[in-house]
Amino acid sequence: MKAEREFFPSGQVEWADAGGGILERVLSRGADGMLTRLARWAPGTTTSDGVIRHEYVEEVYLLEGELTDLTLQRTFRPGDYACRPPGMPHGPYTTETGCVILEIRYSAG
Repeated sequence: MKAEREFFPSGQVEWADAGGGILERVLSRGADGMLTRLARWAPGTTTSDGVIRHEYVEEVYLLEGELTDLTLQRTFRPGDYACRPPGMPHGPYTTETGCVILEIRYSAG
């Protein structure tokens, strides 16, 4: 379970290196892997994991920039949203311009 948090200025949370050209601003985290974060992808970032699958539900909302799914050969832009149940294949991804996404992860149970 995540800790209780009332409204707060998210800009007070420092960006941290999440690896692979991605910075993250974790807004909340639970001991069971639940997570809400902003992720900032640097221009030119490409994931190298191949097709991705998770054991959790993942919701993603693109706030800024563009993100291309290399498998689907589709580019997504601000306002685009995805909801991925556990095991749903997606990616790999690349971004020429960089992007910022809101990502929410939680258990399917």
